[in-house]
Amino acid sequence: MIPLTHPAFDIKGAESDELSGKKMVLCITGSIAAIETVKLARELMRFGADVHAVMSPSAKKIIHPQALQYATGHEVITELTGKIEHVELCGCREDKAYLLLIAPCTANTIGKIATGIDDTPVTTFATTALGSGIPIVIAPAMHSSMYSHPIVMKNIQYLKELGIEFMRPRMEEGSAKLASIEDIVICVLRVLNRKDLRGKRVLITAGGTAESIDPIRILTNRSSGKTGLELAREAYIRGANVKLVQRGYSPYSEIESIYVESAQQMTDAVLNELRDGFDVLICPAAISDYTVDKHPDKTSFGKELTLSLKPVPKMIELVRKNHPNLTIIGFKAETNVSMKKLISRARSIMDKYKLDLVVANDVGKGGIGEDENEVYIISSEIMHVKGSKRDIAKRVIDALVGVL
Repeated sequence: MIPLTHPAFDIKGAESDELSGKKMVLCITGSIAAIETVKLARELMRFGADVHAVMSPSAKKIIHPQALQYATGHEVITELTGKIEHVELCGCREDKAYLLLIAPCTANTIGKIATGIDDTPVTTFATTALGSGIPIVIAPAMHSSMYSHPIVMKNIQYLKELGIEFMRPRMEEGSAKLASIEDIVICVLRVLNRKDLRGKRVLITAGGTAESIDPIRILTNRSSGKTGLELAREAYIRGANVKLVQRGYSPYSEIESIYVESAQQMTDAVLNELRDGFDVLICPAAISDYTVDKHPDKTSFGKELTLSLKPVPKMIELVRKNHPNLTIIGFKAETNVSMKKLISRARSIMDKYKLDLVVANDVGKGGIGEDENEVYIISSEIMHVKGSKRDIAKRVIDALVGVL
C-alpha cells in the first residue's frame, strides 16, 4: 500500500478543485498513445482527482507500470488478484469510483467491451463498471483505417447506446489520434458535473474584434477573450450545447468555434446562428463601436494618416429586435466610475435591450486582458464577484440557471 504522503499527491488540486474527492479509474490499452497517459493522469490530479491506473498486457509493452505509479501515487493494476480489484474500485460499493476512463482505447478493446469479452484487466473493469452504473468515457486511438472500419463504427455506436461517452479522436497524419488532454479533462468534467444546462443551446461571443485599415493594419482593443472562453467552458461542462463566435480560437475541440474578424462579421455570424435556434446568447465580446473605410493597398509609412471612423450597428440591439424572447446576458464595461454609476449604467442597457442579466465591471481598475476580474452580476438582485475569470464564469452561469 502506497502511503498518502506519496509525492505524486503534492499537485492535487493545483489547477482547481473541480474533481476534488472524485476517485476515478484510468485504463490504458496497447496504443502508442499510451505514452501520453502520465501527463493525462497528472492533469486530472491537478483538478483534484484521485486516479487509479489499470493496464492491459499490451499497454505494458509501450509504457512501464512504474511510470503510472509515479504519476498517480497508487500501485498500478496489471492483473486481477485475490484483492478483486475490479470489484473494489468499480463494483456496487459505497466507495466505488466516480468514473472509468479508457484512454487510449484500441479497436480491439472496443470490440471486446461491445461483445462482453473479459480477458484483460481493462475489459473486466469495463464490464464491472457497466454493471454497476459507473459512467464510462472512452478516448479511441488507432490508425484511421481501423477507426473507419464498419464493425468498429458499429461497436462504437452500440456502446454509445449503452450510455458510454466517446471522445472524438484527432484525425491527423492518417491516424485517429488520442483527443487532447484539455479535451479529455473537459469531457470528464462534463460527465461528472451537474447537468443544469442539459439540452440548452448557448451561443457565446468572445474577445475583441478588428477593423481593417489596409491589408496589413487593423484597429482593435485589449480584450483577450478569456471571459468568453471560461463561460463557454463552464456552460459546456454543465451540459449545454455551446458554440463560440470569436476572433480567437478555442482550446477545446468539443466546443465549436466560428472565427470572425470585424464587428460586422461577428454581428452577421450571431444573427445567422440564432436562426438555427438557441436558448441563450451571452455577449462578453468587446465588439468595435466604429469601423473605417479599408484602403485597398498598404498605406505609405512616414506621412500623416487621417482615419474617418463610422459607427457600426449595435449587435445586441439587432438581436433583441429579431429575437424578442431570447434569453440574453449582456456585459457593460466602464472606466473609473463609482460603483453606483457603474450599476446605474448597466441597469440602463438592461432595460433598453430587455436583457435578463448584465455583468458590469470597471476596466479602469483592471480585468481586461488579465486572468482575474471584479464584476457585478445584475438581475433583480446584485451579486459582487471578485476573483479568477473561471470563478466569475461559474457565478454567471449559476445566475443564468436561476433565470432559466
